Amino acid sequence: MSKKKQPEQAENEQTEEVKASETEQKAAEQTPAADWEAKYNELNDRYLRMAAEYDNFRKRSQREREQAYTDAVSRAVTALLPTYDNLERALKAETADTEYKKGVEMTMAQLVESLKGINVAIIDAAAGTAFDPNFHNAVMHVEDESLGENVIAETFQQGFQIGDKVIRHAMVKVAN
Repeated sequence: MSKKKQPEQAENEQTEEVKASETEQKAAEQTPAADWEAKYNELNDRYLRMAAEYDNFRKRSQREREQAYTDAVSRAVTALLPTYDNLERALKAETADTEYKKGVEMTMAQLVESLKGINVAIIDAAAGTAFDPNFHNAVMHVEDESLGENVIAETFQQGFQIGDKVIRHAMVKVAN
């Protein structure tokens, strides 16, 4: 008799297992849309975050490349500024030799054009221009009623900038 019960018990257990798995399948059939939607939302969120992270990386890399270029140009221009200053002094010096003066003028024009070619601009520091401490370095003050207050009276050394970055401030005399 015990042998008969065993196969019946085995059948009952199998039937219970089938019923349990059918119940699980029915539960799974009722929630697959919710599961798929949750998985979709999670993956979509991960995708959007990764896309935003990549975009930020791309923008940061671009800014770093531009900054490296600006730094390299500003170092090179800083090395050339004494040459510019000497050519400017040579142009101001009186000479009887017109060919010499013409050669210095041509050299200066070529240097200025080369600087413009790499986006280096000369800071406007002409007499009568308003003084801006962001671009000008006041080394002297003079009382002159004809110029007004905070106006450049004289430029001692030319200033240069590349984009918004000042390579060298213009050295000026300011009227108070």
